[in-house]
Amino acid sequence: MFIKEFEAISNKFPGIFHDHSSGANQKPGQVNNILFALRDLIELCGDTPDRDGLQETPYRVLKAFLEYTEGYREDPKTHLEKTFDVFHKELILVKDIEFHSMCEHHFAPFFGVAHVGYLPDEKITGLSKIARLVEGYAKRFQVQERLTNEISDAIEEILQPRGTMVVIEAKHMCMCGRGVKKSSASTITSAVRGVFADQSAARAEFLSFLQR
Repeated sequence: MFIKEFEAISNKFPGIFHDHSSGANQKPGQVNNILFALRDLIELCGDTPDRDGLQETPYRVLKAFLEYTEGYREDPKTHLEKTFDVFHKELILVKDIEFHSMCEHHFAPFFGVAHVGYLPDEKITGLSKIARLVEGYAKRFQVQERLTNEISDAIEEILQPRGTMVVIEAKHMCMCGRGVKKSSASTITSAVRGVFADQSAARAEFLSFLQR
């Protein structure tokens, strides 16, 4: 048993390992199985898990994955519930929100920026809350298309604006670093709701701001 490693991980992620759910007492065994499996993976790839430099790698990999997926331990929509009584009916756009996520197909990273805009009706939220929303959904096993829609749908549900538009630009290591290995390739996805879906002028205004 990796007792020392389990204690270190459980102390760093108390929300996972210090709960009282029915599956909580299975978690030491799960951690143990994962650490042994990572040692096997190192061997399968051709190296020796006991050599200097790799001895603590299984623990570090598991800890990293728990950090990559912190978004499962929150409901990102709740960040939008803090609103302000400010009269503003024009476009609010937060651009170049950096994010890092994990492709659910290969467990390879993808990363880039999100541009999030909305046309308020009655509710306006803090600018940092938009960034926290993006972060909450990005820190999960994801595909870029779902991430784009989840951000947009959360704004629609909580803020109920007249329109929402989200554009994400990202590089995927499952495409850039393996497979076809096209290192310069990037992917752009968008989600449009409300006025942005109905009016080309509203979309054009959003996109013109991105080019500034």
